[in-house]
Amino acid sequence: MALAYLKEIDEHSRIALWKIDESAETLSAHLQLNDGEKAKLHSLSKGKRTLHWLATRVLLRYLLGSPDYIHCPSDENGKPYLPDFPYEISLTHSYDYAGVMLSRKGACGIDLEIVKDKVVRIKNKFLKPQELAFIPDGPDQVNQLYACWCAKEAVYKLQGKKGISFLNDMLIEPFTYHAQGVMKLTLNTKGKLSNFSVHYERFNDYMLGYVVDNP
Repeated sequence: MALAYLKEIDEHSRIALWKIDESAETLSAHLQLNDGEKAKLHSLSKGKRTLHWLATRVLLRYLLGSPDYIHCPSDENGKPYLPDFPYEISLTHSYDYAGVMLSRKGACGIDLEIVKDKVVRIKNKFLKPQELAFIPDGPDQVNQLYACWCAKEAVYKLQGKKGISFLNDMLIEPFTYHAQGVMKLTLNTKGKLSNFSVHYERFNDYMLGYVVDNP
């Protein structure tokens, strides 16, 4: 396993990505797991799901710099948290990579997706007509669609509640795609509007999106 990317967003927040090269046994050897976590691992199908779960925990240990047991449970909505550390946390994974975001500033969200043309077929399922209107056909269409998906997924993870619709409850303002940039996103939660600045960037064959709430 190798650190593939590390970024200090500000003095309070950072993100990291790891390339997964190890077996599940090798990753497990770096961790201390309680009975509940062992049961969780046992419930996962063998293969990528197990590797992703283990790799995010190994990366979390690296970022926190702790050799001790790290308790990282999830709440009733599946949002992970760290009861013993002063950080908000978000986890992501895609194919050969695992990612972690930590922030002392506020709730955070991160998403990593491998870029594939299939996103064009589902664009109407997560983007409104007014959002699709600013995404032109051309060489950057797929990248921009993935940037939008990652942004909505990152905000979804940040807010931590189920039942939020990418299509109906989130709106992205028009932006021009670059390999790295920031977009504005508004979340409508039962009539309450929240505005976010979501960062995105292309990373090898992947798109990365991340956001920190700043109350």
